[in-house]
Amino acid sequence: MSQFTLIDGKAVSAKILLDIKQEVAQLASKGITPGLAVVLVGEDPASQVYVNSKERTCTELGLYSEKIVLPVDTQQQELLAVVHRLNASNKVHGILVQSPLPAHLNEEEIVRAINPNKDVDGFHPENVAKLTMEDSTGFVACTPAGCMELLKHYNIETEGKEAVVIGRSLIVGKPMALLLMGKQGQATVTVVHSRTKNTSEVIKRADIIIAALGKSEFVTAKDVKDGAVIIDVGINRVEDESNPRGYRLTGDVDFNAVKEQCSAITPVPGGVGPMTIAMLMKNTLKAAKQLENYTD
Repeated sequence: MSQFTLIDGKAVSAKILLDIKQEVAQLASKGITPGLAVVLVGEDPASQVYVNSKERTCTELGLYSEKIVLPVDTQQQELLAVVHRLNASNKVHGILVQSPLPAHLNEEEIVRAINPNKDVDGFHPENVAKLTMEDSTGFVACTPAGCMELLKHYNIETEGKEAVVIGRSLIVGKPMALLLMGKQGQATVTVVHSRTKNTSEVIKRADIIIAALGKSEFVTAKDVKDGAVIIDVGINRVEDESNPRGYRLTGDVDFNAVKEQCSAITPVPGGVGPMTIAMLMKNTLKAAKQLENYTD
């Protein structure tokens, strides 16, 4: 099989962001400005890049943006105080505490402290429950939501298909499986994880593969059946002396090895990554409308 569709996350996210920008302008005419606060603890380089990108996107769309950078030795009560302040702020509709937090902090307690109506990351237990119950007032984790948008944009049929999700994290794997098996997806879903036996055989059954385990080029040609659709969530730094930066970025799928077997596949970078930020902005807009009781 030589013909495959390259799923372009940059193009799809650009369209979504344009729609959001137009809606933000409409809200502005009603005196409402959606606001997003991002909290960063420490100086993790990857987290700094993400936070700056989110801040820049907010500015481009006309959202109110608040970036709070705290020292790496910030204590639990200090971080909780920041969250409580943002919960009470009328300017802030969405709160995101950048993960991972330094090891001495209790991340679960921080997530639970965020007002679920402002939890635009979709990690609060109340929003996880709403996802399970398919309650549309909740917030879905941004990366899985972005994956579903890509499938929808490219008219990739999920109903009745066999989908395999590789990875069972709360951030991607578990919500991804729920979305695919729910009313939106109607797929038959298998979740592959570190204790799965005959992993390659299980993956090879899949019509749709969502790779989200954080292991460079884990999925190879032997794992993929002809005509499969692959959404590669992974982004890994691999040392590469031939690259001026000293490293290259890879996905969880060996792109060059499997692309000829696929009907559609996302690249890394440029696939799922841009969609995550687009979905964050979409969640922030939704939070503003719900908190301000705005109806079209």
